Amino acid sequence: MEETIKLRDEFIKLGQALKAANLVESGLDAKIVIGDGLVSVNGEIDTRRGRKLVDGDIVEFDGNKIFIKA
Repeated sequence: MEETIKLRDEFIKLGQALKAANLVESGLDAKIVIGDGLVSVNGEIDTRRGRKLVDGDIVEFDGNKIFIKA
Protein backbone atom coordinates (compact mmCIF):
# COMPACT_ATOMS: atom_id res chain seq x y z
CA MET A 1 0.00 0.00 0.00
CA GLU A 2 1.13 3.54 -0.67
CA GLU A 3 -0.23 6.53 1.21
CA THR A 4 0.53 10.24 1.00
CA ILE A 5 0.30 12.41 4.09
CA LYS A 6 -0.09 16.11 3.48
CA LEU A 7 1.61 18.21 6.14
CA ARG A 8 -0.48 20.76 8.02
CA ASP A 9 2.57 22.10 9.84
CA GLU A 10 6.32 22.04 9.13
CA PHE A 11 6.59 18.38 10.13
CA ILE A 12 4.79 15.31 11.47
CA LYS A 13 6.35 12.90 13.95
CA LEU A 14 7.08 9.35 12.87
CA GLY A 15 4.66 7.75 15.33
CA GLN A 16 1.89 10.15 14.29
CA ALA A 17 2.49 9.36 10.61
CA LEU A 18 2.08 5.63 11.20
CA LYS A 19 -1.20 6.27 13.00
CA ALA A 20 -2.42 8.72 10.35
CA ALA A 21 -1.80 6.11 7.65
CA ASN A 22 -3.69 3.51 9.72
CA LEU A 23 -0.64 1.23 9.86
CA VAL A 24 -0.83 1.00 13.65
CA GLU A 25 -3.82 1.33 15.98
CA SER A 26 -2.27 3.36 18.78
CA GLY A 27 0.71 5.38 19.88
CA LEU A 28 1.84 2.39 21.93
CA ASP A 29 1.80 0.17 18.83
CA ALA A 30 3.81 2.81 16.97
CA LYS A 31 6.34 2.96 19.82
CA ILE A 32 6.78 -0.82 19.72
CA VAL A 33 7.26 -1.23 15.95
CA ILE A 34 9.56 1.78 15.76
CA GLY A 35 11.57 0.65 18.80
CA ASP A 36 11.90 -2.85 17.34
CA GLY A 37 13.57 -1.37 14.24
CA LEU A 38 10.74 -2.29 11.87
CA VAL A 39 10.32 1.20 10.39
CA SER A 40 12.65 2.96 7.97
CA VAL A 41 12.80 6.59 6.93
CA ASN A 42 14.43 7.34 3.58
CA GLY A 43 15.84 3.82 3.45
CA GLU A 44 17.40 3.79 6.93
CA ILE A 45 16.01 2.19 10.09
CA ASP A 46 14.97 4.83 12.61
CA THR A 47 14.06 3.96 16.19
CA ARG A 48 13.00 7.48 17.24
CA ARG A 49 9.22 7.75 17.53
CA GLY A 50 9.58 11.54 17.68
CA ARG A 51 11.60 11.72 14.46
CA LYS A 52 10.36 14.78 12.58
CA LEU A 53 9.27 13.98 9.05
CA VAL A 54 9.31 16.77 6.48
CA ASP A 55 8.39 17.25 2.83
CA GLY A 56 9.95 14.54 0.68
CA ASP A 57 10.51 11.94 3.41
CA ILE A 58 9.46 8.36 2.69
CA VAL A 59 8.52 5.99 5.52
CA GLU A 60 8.42 2.22 5.01
CA PHE A 61 6.81 -0.31 7.34
CA ASP A 62 5.57 -3.84 6.74
CA GLY A 63 5.64 -3.50 2.95
CA ASN A 64 3.82 -0.15 3.04
CA LYS A 65 5.15 3.26 1.99
CA ILE A 66 4.11 6.65 3.33
CA PHE A 67 5.08 9.71 1.31
CA ILE A 68 5.30 13.01 3.20
CA LYS A 69 4.27 16.08 1.16
CA ALA A 70 4.07 19.75 2.02
